Amino acid sequence: QVQLVESGGGLVQPGGSLRLSCAASGSIGSINAMGWYRQTPGKERELVAIVTSGDGPNFGDSVKGRFTISVNNAKDTVYLQMNSLKPEDTAVYYCWAQLQVGILNRGFWGQGTQVTVSS
Repeated sequence: QVQLVESGGGLVQPGGSLRLSCAASGSIGSINAMGWYRQTPGKERELVAIVTSGDGPNFGDSVKGRFTISVNNAKDTVYLQMNSLKPEDTAVYYCWAQLQVGILNRGFWGQGTQVTVSS
């Protein structure tokens, strides 16, 4: 069974940094894309950052210049480095991946990790 397991969320002061990790496990053939979305109550889930195989990273407008994303293919893990955090970055952050499982490419979501930016 394929799973995405996230870690690294928590409470941080404005201007601080956090790094989120998301590891894929199970019978995975290849990783086509991995990234992060976030959601706050009453709002739609929005793109934070994503890396697609063979392409560069893409970022949501609100995090450009502050967040970076990287993938360790050997560990099937994606990282989100968040710097200069603002209170408006407070949200549940969800890992998403498009993985080859058997002969199919399927999308998977992690369980979500809370990030709270507050003094």
